[in-house]
This record gives sequence, C-alpha cells and structure tokens, in this order.
Amino acid sequence: MHASADRDAAPVPGPDPDHARVRDSYDAVAEEYQARIGDELAHKPLDRALLGALGESVGPGAAIADLGCGPGHVAGWLAARGARVVGVDLSPGMVAVGRREHPAAEFRQGDLLRLPAADREFDAAVAFYSLIHLAAGELPAAFAEARRVLRPGGLLLVAFHLGDEVRHMTDWWGHAVDVEFHFRESAPMVAAMTDAGFAVEARMERAPYPEEAETRRGYVLARAT
Repeated sequence: MHASADRDAAPVPGPDPDHARVRDSYDAVAEEYQARIGDELAHKPLDRALLGALGESVGPGAAIADLGCGPGHVAGWLAARGARVVGVDLSPGMVAVGRREHPAAEFRQGDLLRLPAADREFDAAVAFYSLIHLAAGELPAAFAEARRVLRPGGLLLVAFHLGDEVRHMTDWWGHAVDVEFHFRESAPMVAAMTDAGFAVEARMERAPYPEEAETRRGYVLARAT
C-alpha cells in the first residue's frame, strides 16, 4: 500500500528525549494496552459515528492516516470498512502489535512532528488521543505535519481529553513508565488547527462512557484549505 510513499518521505530522525520517554512507555505497555483497550470502539458509539462519517465523506478506498495509532484498533476499524489505512506510531512495540492484529492496514513507525509519509499522501487523517503527549509548543508543528501529508480538502479528525492540566504517570497497569498526558480545552485546539491551515467544520464534547477513564472528551473535525 502506497509503496512509493516510503521512498518519497525523508528519513525520520530519532525522537527527542521527551518523545523517547513516551516511546519507551508505550513499548512497555503495548501488549497490555491491546488486551485492555484493543476493542474499545465497541463501547464508543459516538467515536464510531464520527469515524464512519469521516470515511463516508472521503469515500470508499480513500487513503486515511491514523496518527498515533497505538495498537491499531482505529486503523483496523477503518480498514475493515474499505479505507486504505496507514497507522503511524512512535512506539515500535505498538507498531508490531498493530501489524499482527490488523493485517488489512499498513503500519509505520514515526514521530507526529516528522511523519514518515509523502506530501499530500492522504485524503484524511485521524488523531485519537495521541496529541495529548505533545507539549503546547509542539502543536503547531504537529498540525503543520498533518496538513503537509493531506491533500487539499483533506479531513482531519482529532480527539482529546478536555481540561487544562498535565498528568504525569510512572506506573501503568503495573509497568514502569514515564509519560505525561496533556489535557486541553477545545478553543486552543481549534486555534492551533486554524493557524496551521485547517478550516474547522465541527466540534463537540461528551461525558465519559462507563468503560472509560473519567475525563470529558473533545472532538474537532477540520478540512485542509
């Protein structure tokens, strides 16, 4: 799938120290993450509806990037419905799980600030709870990269935890980790996307489902201009 894209994309350097901590943390929990969260979309009707609307908007066979794909459950869900999906994740452990669990999708290891993808490779992109590990000052670069790999008019769907706090985790399901979760309100996310060349088409918020961590969730759907 898109074999030429790997040739066109520039080599991806290693992550900075903060991103390396995120990478190593997700490597540590990759298998447990899949076991606990790999089927979470079954319990999230709004998330499925938004992903379905995204797929319907770009049409069957469209190329969709799943940015910060984790174990690939979103990529697999989209691929099962006819999209040509490329999942990208910083963690090689997560990429390995994605390849094993969702062979209908393609997976690449890479940083959200330096995506391993060609210019205008995708018709749409999804970033579900992956931008939460970026500092506020990194959001402009992340959205600029998303804009680079999208074709004109391409859609970007972002999901995140609402708030204004930063949570630092050192233990995750009994695994030693060193990772921060950045909560954000919708307004600064919309502003960063707009500054990067996106026109926001929809935004919404919801309460957590019973199966989720008790945080409110935010969603923004935007189109590359």
